[in-house]
Amino acid sequence: MGIFASFYNYFGSDLAIDLGTANTLVYVKGRGIVSREPSIVAVDRNTGKIHAVGSQAKDMMGKTPQHIVAIRPMKDGVIADFEIAEKMLEYFIKKIRTGSQFLKPRIVIGIPSEITQVERRAVRDAALRARASEVFLIEQAMASAIGADLPVTEPGGNMIVDIGGGTTDVAVISLAGIVISKSIRTASNEMDEAIINYIKKKYNLLVGERTAEQIKIQIGSAYPLDENLEMEIKGRDLSHGIPKTITVNDNEIREALENVVHTIVEAVRNTLEKTPPELSADIVDRGIILSGGGSLLRNLDKRLKEETQLPVFIADDPLSAVVMGAGKILENIGLLSKVSQTF
Repeated sequence: MGIFASFYNYFGSDLAIDLGTANTLVYVKGRGIVSREPSIVAVDRNTGKIHAVGSQAKDMMGKTPQHIVAIRPMKDGVIADFEIAEKMLEYFIKKIRTGSQFLKPRIVIGIPSEITQVERRAVRDAALRARASEVFLIEQAMASAIGADLPVTEPGGNMIVDIGGGTTDVAVISLAGIVISKSIRTASNEMDEAIINYIKKKYNLLVGERTAEQIKIQIGSAYPLDENLEMEIKGRDLSHGIPKTITVNDNEIREALENVVHTIVEAVRNTLEKTPPELSADIVDRGIILSGGGSLLRNLDKRLKEETQLPVFIADDPLSAVVMGAGKILENIGLLSKVSQTF
């Protein structure tokens, strides 16, 4: 039996996947995180041929001829293009696997907490068609809490706010179960869109997704900064159709992001209002943990602390929390049976 287990671990390693709207991360049992790439596929619209996946596809965004289009198969945390999502999953699985292709891996996948049964089945079917032998679905909030090393199996309240690319998942967890949760389709991608719309409206300048993301990363914030920040950006003047350069500051971008940030804050407040009093007392002591790429928005923790009057902390590795949690679940069969949904 030991020999077979060793054989399986080498040739048929099980996987944990954070199939995100913005990025896909893959964890291999016994090896840790082995892949972290954008959830983007470049496709020839005439032939259906895949030209690139992941980082290479992202580099093509906005720079391809008309017959090649960069597609994000995930939208708001769920599959928007089933065929492309399947091919993307298959690409990532093939990329990280070595040895025999006959042994199919078991896969744990993180999903938003409030997606429909049809959307859950789409995730499962895409994974099975991409050569999974068995699929376990785990809610992203639970995976993120485990990845952030919260004591989720203990009888006490743990609050996690996972802000991904397409969804923000808020949950209170106790005894390996989600007591109360809320999932909203407002997250990092909406921040980028808000920046694009703000600059378009105020400056009549069109910027792309990648530029908006860089603006968010470099000078975006949810609460006033100690020092003012500025950034020079380039785009297309919509009046004259020619390239133009302007300078924007952190106050403007904070204004652009306000509606998105407010929606996230309200989701947290609503969840707190519905939390049983015994668990609320635990959250007062333990605080709120933030994870996901959106948690890295400057001073979001300060904004939430002011709005909730509770301690707020950012996970040690917020970008990897979901996949690390899914990986830990994969390594712990007992925990897997408690928190996953299998098909």
